Amino acid sequence: MAVKPNKAVEAIVAYQGVEGAYSHLSCKTVFPSHEAFACEDFQSAISMVENEGAEFAMIPLENSTAGRVEEIYRLLPKTHLQIIAEHFEPVNHCLLALPGVELEQIKTVSSHPQALAQCFHHLEKLNIKAVAAVDTALSAKELAAKKAASHSIKIEESHGAIASTLAAELYGLNIVAENFQDVDGNTTRFIVLAKSANALGYQVEQRYITSVLFSVRNLPAALYKALGGFATNGINMIKLESYMDGGTMEASHFHIDLAGHPQQKSMQRAMDELNFFAKDIRILGSYPAHKYRRKHEFI
Repeated sequence: MAVKPNKAVEAIVAYQGVEGAYSHLSCKTVFPSHEAFACEDFQSAISMVENEGAEFAMIPLENSTAGRVEEIYRLLPKTHLQIIAEHFEPVNHCLLALPGVELEQIKTVSSHPQALAQCFHHLEKLNIKAVAAVDTALSAKELAAKKAASHSIKIEESHGAIASTLAAELYGLNIVAENFQDVDGNTTRFIVLAKSANALGYQVEQRYITSVLFSVRNLPAALYKALGGFATNGINMIKLESYMDGGTMEASHFHIDLAGHPQQKSMQRAMDELNFFAKDIRILGSYPAHKYRRKHEFI
């Protein structure tokens, strides 16, 4: 996936997390010539792009094992940034240890609770106690920091961390076991946000995803009728998420991903029907479908 840089802003891609996190790894994969900038939270990463301190933000939207990242659905309606691309990052959990420590020496391991849960059976088989931490990469960083502070490998020789290969590289840790997760195929879908998007003309040979936000009108079967236009016009709806916004329980808002491009006649007819039964409609972006979708026949 090639994304053209905008020379008006810094060649920086912002992400939430600590250096070595899977978001950082995604930044390096998609934008190898950009500087990856770590932010404390998702809003900070988005704000960097809004304030032209970064060209892009790499934001996780959902994980094949853990589900959606709920906070992002609360933030997307509040920003005017555009989705210009998507990226699917395979999650390869690695069991990391200090240099010189072997697998059989490890008795405890720290990581994010989701990572620990995804490695539960391997940990149980090896009789390794799980210790919950804030972040995968932070666990690796703290393990390396304890070694540096103690100047002795013995203090932390029985402790490990579960994190990415990038975290191991950055913090000087050894990978004692790769693909440590219990189930293969664990993947995180990221979206790339930018302040503006270059208009992508429709090309027949290219597959596209169009992301839309909307709320329904107060009419009987309004959601059914609003979405019916996509079915009758042959547009595949590949994602539907509902959420409450604005601090009230009065109305539901919806996020849909569609397999199509706004310049397609069938999409235009479907959007016309959506406009009749829905309100506050906003196209978040239309962008090429990632190769992961084609490989797994999502669309």
